[in-house]
Amino acid sequence: MNDIQEVRSIEAEISYLAPGSHINRRFVAPGEEVNTGAYEKHRAKIRDGRSIKDQFSLDTQGFVLADHKSAITDFYDSEQIDAVYPGEVTEVVKQLTGADQVALRGWMVRTSGDLEKRQRKVVGYTHQGGIQPPASDAHVDYMPERAAIMADTVYKESFPGERPYSRFIASSLWRTFSEPPQDWPLALCDGSTVGADEGTPNALIIVDEIPDRESMLGDRPEAETAITAAVFRHNPKHRWWYFSNMNRDEVVLLKFHDSDEIRTMRVPHTAFHDPGFPDANARESIEFRTFAYFQ
Repeated sequence: MNDIQEVRSIEAEISYLAPGSHINRRFVAPGEEVNTGAYEKHRAKIRDGRSIKDQFSLDTQGFVLADHKSAITDFYDSEQIDAVYPGEVTEVVKQLTGADQVALRGWMVRTSGDLEKRQRKVVGYTHQGGIQPPASDAHVDYMPERAAIMADTVYKESFPGERPYSRFIASSLWRTFSEPPQDWPLALCDGSTVGADEGTPNALIIVDEIPDRESMLGDRPEAETAITAAVFRHNPKHRWWYFSNMNRDEVVLLKFHDSDEIRTMRVPHTAFHDPGFPDANARESIEFRTFAYFQ
């Protein structure tokens, strides 16, 4: 990558899984997320890729920044999102990956602002189509083995009778819709600096209300079959990036898993507090998970 030493950079904290953390579960309820694992903050150089945005690729770093103007006028209007955004996301993901088919796996709005005014009690919470705080630890949404199982299941459900796929990419299409700069932007770890053996399983357990800690650490049969993310321990080889001053007409596509072993597999990512803009606006963003398939 050219000009890497000349780009703007900042020093900020990245939250990593601490050594010795054994029971790793992530409980999510409306407007709240709690990890049972122990985490520790590490200072890291986070480079600003804004000036060299065209040098990033899905094959090498595992993420790209692209222009896209959405027809959505209010990203807090769930009915409008459900009616319009799936079609937009499908086309953007096809364009950026070159995939033949795209299966959608739901969206989530996240904000560092006041959640209380938007919270509501939910029975049978499903952890999609809602509003949550930013995720604040270095993670990837699927462990590799879980991604492969999900890809096969999702393909058969979404495209019954179609011939088998040769490759898939699990990813998220991420967009901020608050005015720049944002206080908790998205940090992206260059996937080429992440070892294949890195990542500790972190089971996702969806609940209507966050239980007490004793219950979270106790016997949870649902953890055995839950969607399992990968959380990462500190590695000084990790190279972190972000794109400053993102606006609502831009999107980042980042990989959770690429089944093609000759390409970068995944991108650890996290929200981080940006100290470079003391008067920044609250971060408001929307992410849409997808599986893209190649024939």
